[in-house]
Amino acid sequence: MEKRIIIEKGLDRRLAEIVEPVIEDLGFCLVRVRISGLNGMTVQIMAELPDGSMGVNECEEISRNLSPVLDAEDPISQAYNLEISSPGIDRPLVRVSDFDRWSGHVAKLELDVPVEGRRRYRGILLGCRLVEEVTHVGLDLPDQPEGKDNKVWLPLENVGEAKLIMTDELMEEAASKLNLS
Repeated sequence: MEKRIIIEKGLDRRLAEIVEPVIEDLGFCLVRVRISGLNGMTVQIMAELPDGSMGVNECEEISRNLSPVLDAEDPISQAYNLEISSPGIDRPLVRVSDFDRWSGHVAKLELDVPVEGRRRYRGILLGCRLVEEVTHVGLDLPDQPEGKDNKVWLPLENVGEAKLIMTDELMEEAASKLNLS
């Protein structure tokens, strides 16, 4: 199973280390773990099958299998709600294959390490490629100053967060995959 390149930090990361092996043993891919203050405290776990699908039954299966593991490990000292979900249409991008699969769609990237003084990028994904043995993700940027190349290649290891942006084209593609169009 392809490993995630973009991973959580802090307690989110500790939780991901606990849940990822369980999720993978069930045949799913972990997308993201996030703890939020919603409804007291919510632990949100996004997962999907290798083909990118995820339904209610799959969410229930993961929840049934994770609950006893989280109870035994007890990584969070207070009560929380466990929420299992699919990544959704405006999904996080966490694997090299995500950047390639969603090439041609608009994405937002936030870097942990700035490139040329810039941390935030929004543009059309160009996929990934190796540049001097380092994987880079490409973006076609609409906001580049005149005279500067619109295409940038950013080291994937510097990306802290990446997600698709909801657009009409993305909605149409998602609907066609579900045969809703």
